[in-house]
Order: sequence, then C-alpha cells, then structure tokens
Amino acid sequence: MAQSGSMISGVASRYAGSLFELARESNTIAKVEADLGRFEDLLEGSEDLQRLVKSPVFSSEEQVRAIGAILDKANITGLVGNFLRVVAQNRRLFAVPSMIRAFREIAAEERGEAAAEVTSAHKLTPAQETELKAALKSVAGKDVAIRVTVDPSILGGLIVKMGSRQIDTSLKTKLNSLKLALKEVG
Repeated sequence: MAQSGSMISGVASRYAGSLFELARESNTIAKVEADLGRFEDLLEGSEDLQRLVKSPVFSSEEQVRAIGAILDKANITGLVGNFLRVVAQNRRLFAVPSMIRAFREIAAEERGEAAAEVTSAHKLTPAQETELKAALKSVAGKDVAIRVTVDPSILGGLIVKMGSRQIDTSLKTKLNSLKLALKEVG
C-alpha cells in the first residue's frame, strides 16, 4: 500500500506536535531532541531497522517487541522510548523519519531558529559548519539549526533543505544535468 507524502506529513506533524507539547510540559525538549537524533542515527545505520520501520509485513506486535528491544539496548528511555513504542503500536513507524524532522522544526521555531537539513559528500569541519550557518542565517533572517548527514554518492557540494526550499549544488546533480544536456544535443 503506497502512502502519499501529504498523509505522512499530516501524521508526522500531529505526532511531532504531541511529543513537543509533552517535552515542553516536562521541560525536556533538548533531551527529547537528542534521543530522537540517536534513534535517527540507529535508523540510518541499519538496513534491518529501516526494513522493520518501512515494511507492512511485520505485525504491530512484532514491531513493538523489536522497537522495545532496540530502545532498551540503545538506552533510549523516558519520553522518546514511550513515544516510539506508541508509534509502533499504532502502526505508524513508517512516518518516524518525518516525525523527527517535524519535531526538529517545531523545536527550532520555538527557539526562534530556522531548521535546515544539509547533505554533504564528506564530514564538515566545525569552521565549515559555522560558515554554513552564517550563510543560511543571511538567507533566513534568523539563526539556523542544521542537521548534517554525509552521503558520499553526491560526490561533492551540498544539498540544503530549509522549509520548502532546496538548494542542490552537488556534483552528482551537476553531472546528471550535463549528461542530459549532452543527450539532447546528440
């Protein structure tokens, strides 16, 4: 069964909003954001976990048991641990990556920041991150919280997503554009 982007976005926003309200009430926004980041790192690092999250083949009980074991082993407890168990029980694990993004956006907005997702071909140095934040601040007009992921397949450059805007300066995209232009000429 295919999920539409807007349905996932709606589910993610509602869940992220609820989690944010609980985090604000318990004064644990930073801890929740850190725990979500740790779970996101686990998710990005494991194809098996990605399959568990995305596949409708697993029953709700199987997902709850597996997520519970992963959370226990990673020592992700409290609000985020309970939240992810509820998400699994409600068969909404497919939307967890979007929920994490939505939570970050809400938290950044609460702090008066804009949120940006940056994909780089290699790990950025602290100086490069600072320079990137300054450049994005000049565009957004406020401080920018960035989440950097490394994807060597883009070869070079950056892909920056901030709100509904995306700036793609990756070498991979430029090479693909050149390839298409050459096909049209020949």
